[in-house]
Amino acid sequence: MVDGKKRAVVVGMARSGVSAAKLLARDGYEVVINDMKPHIDGLSDKLAGIDYIDALGRDPVELLGGADLMVLSPVVPIFAPFADAARARGVEVIGEIELGYQYCDRGAKFVCVSGTNGKTTTTALAGELFRACNRRTFVLGNIGVPITEHALETRAGDFVVAETAALQLESIRDFRPNAFGMLNIAEDHLNRFQYRMENYVAAKCRGFENQTAADFAVLNLDDPTVRAMAKLTKARALFFSRREEVENGMFLRGDRMVWRFDGKETELVETRELRIPGGHNVANALCAAALAMCMGLEAEGVCAGLRSFPGVEHRIEFVRELDGVVYINDSKGTNPDSTIKAVEAMTRPAVLLLGVGNYDKKSDFAPLFHAFGGRIKHVIASGCNVPAILRAAEETGYASITVNDGPLMDMIREARALCEPGDAVLLSPAAASWGIYEDFEQRGRIFKELVNSL
Repeated sequence: MVDGKKRAVVVGMARSGVSAAKLLARDGYEVVINDMKPHIDGLSDKLAGIDYIDALGRDPVELLGGADLMVLSPVVPIFAPFADAARARGVEVIGEIELGYQYCDRGAKFVCVSGTNGKTTTTALAGELFRACNRRTFVLGNIGVPITEHALETRAGDFVVAETAALQLESIRDFRPNAFGMLNIAEDHLNRFQYRMENYVAAKCRGFENQTAADFAVLNLDDPTVRAMAKLTKARALFFSRREEVENGMFLRGDRMVWRFDGKETELVETRELRIPGGHNVANALCAAALAMCMGLEAEGVCAGLRSFPGVEHRIEFVRELDGVVYINDSKGTNPDSTIKAVEAMTRPAVLLLGVGNYDKKSDFAPLFHAFGGRIKHVIASGCNVPAILRAAEETGYASITVNDGPLMDMIREARALCEPGDAVLLSPAAASWGIYEDFEQRGRIFKELVNSL
């Protein structure tokens, strides 16, 4: 501590860590930045304008002297030994979304989305609905813009629509969503949660922890694990469903989205009016619309937003058509269940690019191969998950698979050679991008650049 300043140690210097460091420095903290990497290209430029102590590459335990606060980036486990050591010394240990929440105006309302798959699309769509209803809205969180980046700009009456992942929710303290939507639960990040599904689910459920009877929990009735979460929250439970009508919430009557609340029904759009493809996106739209309606938005604006929303980058994103072959970027497919959704949305025979990263979540790829249903004509695999992918292919009797550990362009060229007019090339890796790319966004951007260079 210098001159009576509080000291904060920020661990993990990706986007959320950089944003947290800048916010704390502007609030008068002495900021110590830390990462396991001893050097990060471009970091000094990102931190330009603030004072900080560079402790990159050092053991965080060495930095605890005089520290009042430790902020963890999402990739940092909350029970890492150095975090335990910090707590033992009385240092407050929180994550970036908790820090951002603390600095937001107390009069701003938080509308949050979680689940294994569909979070980004649903969050972006919900933000579109709030803006279509002329609400001042910030779309933040795991979607790519840290909450800390805009926390000080919020004011009473604003809406913060935030994507919240398990890796973020496990480190909250006071974080309280006014409306919290849960889409689905499937196997993901088990390497982070001691390979126990119940630990992963428990981290997701922390989003309900601070809710009160004045808040809303918007739950997927069609997912048994999510449906059971109604018992875990003090908030009023609302449901959404593609399969059946619900007493309170959002459902389909034929092709029409219907909102029912306290006995009153409001008809919204027909699903054919949505611009985002696939049955999974109908569920995403039901959730987003339910979040909007329970927060008091006008049906007319909600309908306008549902009709206009074009989808999000890197999620079943059309790149181009070349020689009768369509190229699709689904780099956001970072686990098998997410890639299943992309496969199910295919209307053409597709060559599927799997792996494309060097980070092993210990995923089971067999359910993905079972879900092909004749839609995937060939698989090209690369990266550290190749052994697991090949094992799943053998277990399920899928033989049309090759391994290509060359650059991504080599995979694209191989896929192109395998295609005929009317086919598709689908990048949906079912795996994380780390180890080769900074994130799934970089992987998707590079894929699009390479495809457009053909």
